[in-house]
Amino acid sequence: MNRRTVLLAALAALAAGQAQAQEVRNREANQQRRIGQGVASGQITAGEARRLEGREQRINASRRADLAAHGGHLTPQEYRNLNRRENAASGAIYADKHNLRTQPGVAPR
Repeated sequence: MNRRTVLLAALAALAAGQAQAQEVRNREANQQRRIGQGVASGQITAGEARRLEGREQRINASRRADLAAHGGHLTPQEYRNLNRRENAASGAIYADKHNLRTQPGVAPR
């Protein structure tokens, strides 16, 4: 009975970790798409795009370092920190897309 419980707990943790990793990858792809769409529409200037991309690169580097430090998994604290940083990045993307600065030569849509 005890062995079964341990096995089920291990499988549940593995499944949760895989779902968590997929969520992170989906979020990164979505934010990259939002930045690209903002540049294409003229809502995000070249400078804003550089700043947003740099922020995304720093978040990704931190995530990779955390994964390497813990055998390919994020601790709950690291996941919360990553989520907080991604939330802030998402807010910055929104703010840059909706401010009054536009890409020169591109008519805003």
